[in-house]
Amino acid sequence: MSDRSKRYRYWRRNLLYVELLLVVWFLVSFGCGILFADRLDAFTVGGFRLGFWFAQQGSIYVFVVIIFVYAFLMNRLDRAFDVDDRRGRRSR
Repeated sequence: MSDRSKRYRYWRRNLLYVELLLVVWFLVSFGCGILFADRLDAFTVGGFRLGFWFAQQGSIYVFVVIIFVYAFLMNRLDRAFDVDDRRGRRSR
């Protein structure tokens, strides 16, 4: 496999991760916080309606979780493509 092909595959996988995580973030923040808020308000979390909770706090919590998921996925991708910085070697 050529170096150019390897970089292309690495970049495409990175973009796939970003796209999927942005879709999750959109669904949680816009979908749960705005579009489906009325339906979610039938449930409560800590005494607050679920639609309100997602609009005020839930989407922020999900965003923080997405950051950790992205870091985990990218570390795994770096190891798979042998560009892991933690071991002191970098293939370019």
